[in-house]
Amino acid sequence: MEYKEFTVQQLVDGLRAASFSSRELTSYYLERIHALDGQVHAFLALDAEGALARADQADQALSDWRAGKLDAVPALLGLPIAVKDVLCVDGFPCTCGSRILENFKPPFNATAVQRLLDAGVVIVGKTNTDEFAMGSSTENSAYGATHNPWNLAHVPGGSSGGSAAAVAARMVPVALGTDTGGSVRQPASYCGVTGIKPTYGRVSRYGLIAYGSSLDTAGVLARCAQDAETLLRIMAGFDERDATTSDVPVFEPSWQGSVDLKGLRIGLPMEYFIEGIQPQVEQAVKQAVSLMEQHGARVVQVSLPHTKYALPVYYLIAPAEASANLARFDGVRYGLRVPQEELIAMYAGTRGKGFGAEVKRRIMLGTYALSAGYYDAYYGQAQKVRTLIKQDFEKAFELVDMIAAPIAPTTAFKLGEHTDDPLAMYLEDVFTLPANLAGVPGLAFPVGFDDANLPIGMQLMGAQFSEQALFRAAAAYQALSDWHQRYPDGVKA
Repeated sequence: MEYKEFTVQQLVDGLRAASFSSRELTSYYLERIHALDGQVHAFLALDAEGALARADQADQALSDWRAGKLDAVPALLGLPIAVKDVLCVDGFPCTCGSRILENFKPPFNATAVQRLLDAGVVIVGKTNTDEFAMGSSTENSAYGATHNPWNLAHVPGGSSGGSAAAVAARMVPVALGTDTGGSVRQPASYCGVTGIKPTYGRVSRYGLIAYGSSLDTAGVLARCAQDAETLLRIMAGFDERDATTSDVPVFEPSWQGSVDLKGLRIGLPMEYFIEGIQPQVEQAVKQAVSLMEQHGARVVQVSLPHTKYALPVYYLIAPAEASANLARFDGVRYGLRVPQEELIAMYAGTRGKGFGAEVKRRIMLGTYALSAGYYDAYYGQAQKVRTLIKQDFEKAFELVDMIAAPIAPTTAFKLGEHTDDPLAMYLEDVFTLPANLAGVPGLAFPVGFDDANLPIGMQLMGAQFSEQALFRAAAAYQALSDWHQRYPDGVKA
């Protein structure tokens, strides 16, 4: 049975109807990982034995439920998933793609992970990531780069490139990622899958190893909007262990089976269609918006005038927060330790050996921005401009319900193409950073391919806590198109 063709709901329904077992399903995906991951390198850690044991437990519970011994079973019981290696999973390694946490195994689960485990998922493994989620290509991982399943010579995007590649190659039906400046949406675009960055505060950050605390969000990478929504609704909600979570109620399922978008106002921001954008990317995004317009949506030109400042603002705020957050990795309590006679020498030796070049670069940028005499000029000023960026979105959402835009200026670039040019790498996130700075949700989904058969994605951004509307619009688009149903044949099981 070709389980890779099934949606999450179809898999869950099949498990409940005993059309197949969780062991059969989990074994199928483990076999695909074994066959494909030598080429793709999406995974950093697998637990086949543990996953099959959890699948057997799920099968027993489902059997008891069908026999009337249980009144109910969890919503996703028996569904295999993967988790980005910056989210803590009890008993699994959590390296953050860094040597400094090479042997670290957290003794607890991140809240988002725990809620999915309570819903019955089977975690098969942890996926590759740019070190501490700092990167746009998953080349910064200390454990080797992930390759794009559509073309193994190209990057999958980052930092959630492992999760995006795993879903694109159908090694798992769905995976968790995180998005600090585009790290769910950009790899979703490069790999031709659907990815949600929720509103800041919609999902708990407890157990998400911090990069930029005011920017980090846990999200989902999936085949389609409905699959991503199913997991996000379970992950979402207030958590007393994370003071930044909101008590806004979790939204109801969005899909109503209708592709009628009448009354929906979609904004097209002029600042996102700029010189240098790949023509095929611009064309695919505008064609997607046109299709939505044909089914009732109204397209409105909007302006987000401070967009041009998002890149420098982000690369002051995020490194400053990283400088503070990564100070805890010093070789004292856990992770790598480089023994030295003097404490300061041990700190320096451990961090020098444990952190990669990009992490060191951002720590130094952030430390400088926070240093005496520069705080107000750099970090303080960046926060003021961040407020202006947020206000741009608020004004735009007075005119439209959501904003449609490209996710990246180009399709996936080649491995190594930007390795020696940090600025070129940073520019890959120019269209995704504003949503993080404003704290608004963004939903990425495929809308076409370029001449090289590389996927093109579009993002819909909405007002805070408007995920339901974004999912509804994306599901309607996906009911009208088949881009999300395609998967790469460059790697074969």
